[in-house]
Amino acid sequence: MFKRKALLSKWKMEFRHTQALCIPAVHLRMCAATMQVRQKDFEKAQGQLKLLKKDPGNETKLKLYALFKQATEGPCNSPKPGVLDFVKKAKWDAWNSLGSLSQDNARQKYTELVSSLVSAESAGQKKDASAEESRHDGYEAILVTTRNNITKIMFNRPDRKNAINQKMYREIIKALEEAGKDDSTIAVITGNGDYYSSGNDLNNFTNIQPSEMEKMAKDGAELLKEFVGHFIDFPKPLIAVVNGPAIGVCVTVLGLCDIVYASDRATFQTPFSQLGQSPEGCSSYLFPKIMGLAKANEILLFSKKLTAAEACAQGLVTEVFPDRTFQKEVWARLEAYASLPKNSLAVSKQLLRSIEKEKLHTVNSKECEVLKERWLSDECINAIVSFFQKKSKL
Repeated sequence: MFKRKALLSKWKMEFRHTQALCIPAVHLRMCAATMQVRQKDFEKAQGQLKLLKKDPGNETKLKLYALFKQATEGPCNSPKPGVLDFVKKAKWDAWNSLGSLSQDNARQKYTELVSSLVSAESAGQKKDASAEESRHDGYEAILVTTRNNITKIMFNRPDRKNAINQKMYREIIKALEEAGKDDSTIAVITGNGDYYSSGNDLNNFTNIQPSEMEKMAKDGAELLKEFVGHFIDFPKPLIAVVNGPAIGVCVTVLGLCDIVYASDRATFQTPFSQLGQSPEGCSSYLFPKIMGLAKANEILLFSKKLTAAEACAQGLVTEVFPDRTFQKEVWARLEAYASLPKNSLAVSKQLLRSIEKEKLHTVNSKECEVLKERWLSDECINAIVSFFQKKSKL
């Protein structure tokens, strides 16, 4: 009996001793596995950080820097930089503020911070993707939409190369009025299809009786004057996105836009003399100012067609983009512009325009008066008849 008790006692002592040895070993293995997982997460987070598209801001970047240094080197071990070395001092302060935080905890905090940045950016991208373009009602010849603080006015007669008829003139006037008052930051004009716009629809001049010619010329001049006047008076930044060939009045009013971006397949031509007409859109004043008298004469008097690169070199176009990346590059830039303070942009635009606004209205009035006379001239009527005859033979 005594022997049996002694064996049982010995077995219990050995069991306790085994427990004392095994438990720390298991604990050590678990800690090592946890550290290995955290190291992998830490390395993964470094890769994710490089893929972020948005700048997280200086404060967050300092936190990331400090946690990275703490995770890889331990507590701050470098000498304090001089007071005037602002960047290095900010980094040192951020690292030093972590004190004795363990490397393992620093890796974990770094990983969690990067994860939160990735999640926030992903949520923002989903929100942007789901943001619907608000379409404005009451338009037929144009499409008017608002999205991301941008009101887009799109010529929408692609089957007619976006030729501007009287309906389109009136709808653009209305769209500019609304865009000037809405909550958007900027307004953009562009074309639907292959053309930006082929200019005036010459069908505006057909089916008019001789007795109606004078009224047609007077009404047309008034409508054009009002149309151009809305470009002159537009209170916000107005940007033209020229997606293809541009002809006539849609070229001349580019001088009244604040920025003109063009695809490299766009061309620019003002065939006024060929049609027995004269310049409009304040081009008789602005084009010589923009590109010099000699170049302006080639375009306005002799209908020289410019490539996008030539128009850019002469100052009519702000920048030219490859057609394959045109839409993507331009709209990314416009969305960045539209995120700027709205009132600041509007005030600055109006300051820039106010210097010559009165002069531009005077020029607009004079151009429309001259055009009214041209439309009633035999030379203009014959030129338009000749145009339709050539067209019917094609």
